[in-house]
Amino acid sequence: MALNETHDPQLSSWVAAANGAGTDFTLQNLPLGVFRCAGSSEAFRGGVAIGDQILDLAAALQAGVFDAREVGAAAAGAAMAAAQPALNELMAAGPAAWTALRLALSRALRSGAPQQAALQSCLLPQAQAQFALPARIGDYTDFYTSIYHATAVGKLFRPDNPLLPNYKWMPIAYHGRCSSIAISGQQFKRPSGQILAAGAATPVLAPSQRLDYELELGLFIGPGNALGTPIAIESAESNVFGLCLLNDWSARDLQAWEYQPLGPFLGKNFATTISPWIVTLEALEPYRVAWTRPAADPQPLSYLDSPELRRTGAIDIQLECLLQSAAMRRSGQVPCRLSRSSFRHAYWTIAQMVAHHTVNGCNLRPGDVLGTGTQSGPQAAEAGSLLELSVGGKQPLTLPDGETRRFLEDDDAVIMRGWCERAGAARVGFGELEGRVLKHAG
Repeated sequence: MALNETHDPQLSSWVAAANGAGTDFTLQNLPLGVFRCAGSSEAFRGGVAIGDQILDLAAALQAGVFDAREVGAAAAGAAMAAAQPALNELMAAGPAAWTALRLALSRALRSGAPQQAALQSCLLPQAQAQFALPARIGDYTDFYTSIYHATAVGKLFRPDNPLLPNYKWMPIAYHGRCSSIAISGQQFKRPSGQILAAGAATPVLAPSQRLDYELELGLFIGPGNALGTPIAIESAESNVFGLCLLNDWSARDLQAWEYQPLGPFLGKNFATTISPWIVTLEALEPYRVAWTRPAADPQPLSYLDSPELRRTGAIDIQLECLLQSAAMRRSGQVPCRLSRSSFRHAYWTIAQMVAHHTVNGCNLRPGDVLGTGTQSGPQAAEAGSLLELSVGGKQPLTLPDGETRRFLEDDDAVIMRGWCERAGAARVGFGELEGRVLKHAG
């Protein structure tokens, strides 16, 4: 994708909150999600975040704003698909439809737009909305794209061989469980499973005591591919609709006992939380940076490499994780930051994930989700999990109120944020993702 008029940082919106400093949902962003009025029995429908408001696309269609004679057939058709209770139809429509809709929305929401009068009544404050999963998720694959995370975790589990040799040759992943993916606000009970204590010969069935979060991004697939037809690296990103925040909750003690020889199972499949808004790849275009591979490392095989990948394959998305304990909430303390990193540090890119996932003929479908894996940076403070921050629980973190954490406690809330910001471009943010750990039911 290329920069166009929708990326102009000088554009402002008639929705005043979209123009404020530090807002995530600027006119240059326009992420999509699915919502309804909180506390109502209304049908869920598609909407666009603008400032602190949601543009109700079903209402906008009824107001005649997306008349094909005015915005063109592509934008009108895309608006109808985007107004549905799930965005799969829009995801399947492909980049031309997405771009047409984005341009029509940008023009309608700009300061001085003639559509303002018609759209004013189509807004709902985000604080008054209830959100749903933005798509019907058919499959979920979680990757392992941060070499810093992979190395740090490898040192804990395999001190003599932290990074297995295949890591630098291909994007590693496992197939997750989409039935336990939920929208921000997810609350779940502490999971149980088999745990083998240090020095023990027999495992026990018990609640996890090493519950963790993983700071990730989620990719929503667009058109996808037919079974048996790989997606080439050059067209991989045209099959990605957009990105959201993703927390792949992990029970490290369950995981440590079960992961060999086939990988994650009960330690991962009890909960995954995603943020409500999908930020399109087009909105992220101003934040692309060169993707590099250290000269001493193996260079990717040809199906995972291209000149365009090298030139603009990485995206500088800032990622932050915060924690608020029950005690902090009771005393009115705001969440404290645990770490901050950037997606630009990923060893494997969006395009490489898609190309490798399909090279064997595996078919991806509209609405499928790919997780990036925990996004840790090169510095210790950039670690995207408590497993890394506490060095496997050996070095507890001290919170501002004096509490300590090796792993998550009951009633801990984990908050994740993501945004892009630089001089000469408008801020593009992801909003927040929040999830909370409840006490084990047993």
